Amino acid sequence: MPSLKDLRNRIKSVQSTRKITSAMKMVAAAKLRRAQEQAEAARPYAERMERMLASVAGRLQGATGAPKLVSGTGKDDVHLVVVATADRGLCGGFNTNIVRAARNHIRKLLADGKTVKILCVGRKGRDVLRREYRDKIVDMISFAGQKRLSFADANGIAVRLLEMFEAGEFDVATIFYARFRSAIAQIPTGQQIIPVALPAKEETPEASGSQALYEYEPDEEQILAALLPRNLAVQIYKTLLENAAGEQGARMSAMDSATRNAGDMINKLSLTYNRQRQANITKELIEIISGAEAL
Repeated sequence: MPSLKDLRNRIKSVQSTRKITSAMKMVAAAKLRRAQEQAEAARPYAERMERMLASVAGRLQGATGAPKLVSGTGKDDVHLVVVATADRGLCGGFNTNIVRAARNHIRKLLADGKTVKILCVGRKGRDVLRREYRDKIVDMISFAGQKRLSFADANGIAVRLLEMFEAGEFDVATIFYARFRSAIAQIPTGQQIIPVALPAKEETPEASGSQALYEYEPDEEQILAALLPRNLAVQIYKTLLENAAGEQGARMSAMDSATRNAGDMINKLSLTYNRQRQANITKELIEIISGAEAL
């Protein structure tokens, strides 16, 4: 049984930990509000841009002049899996859930005989995946130390992907991230970003009867050639913002749970301390009384 001194030290240690987790919870809550606002503001723009480009690209699908970002390379042999996670831990299962979704996708591709390359955005994803797929990781991009993500960060990733695609290093690229739903719900999501994944016909406005007629100046090929790289950067920026909001939400929930668990542990340790202290006092009283009776 631990001594009273050991129990006191343990209580002080847990109290100190509770102060840290409580402070981290408040910091995460403050960051969450800002990150959530950014993610929710970027989401409609990214979705609308994707639908607009899909409408234009749908007219060129199968055409000889269609950009490769729409038509693809004509092959489905080499897949690039972009795994976007956080650079830091202490956010519950946030990183684990994203990596699990990406790993399941990778295993399916390998089972189908595909060649897989992995690009990690965030240290935590790299740290986990390199245990199993060290030879498949082509690079790791980290934003550790940055207070806020910018569009330039996403554009840098987009430029890197375009260079790899144009060099023939992969045929299909899919990004895995956590779609932010609420502070306690982040949904691991995989989105094909190269070539552009066109929605099914029943999802387009034309299929619902609200067909609009467009005239394009210059022609569709030139419009797509200019906007497709921009769209890629926008989609990546959206995923980074969704991840940032999800990370802070997961961290706030994890630190809240840790703070409550620390409180429960302090109560249990305090109860054990008081009982042992009471037992020691009772024992001393019995010894004093026994000594007095012996006299």
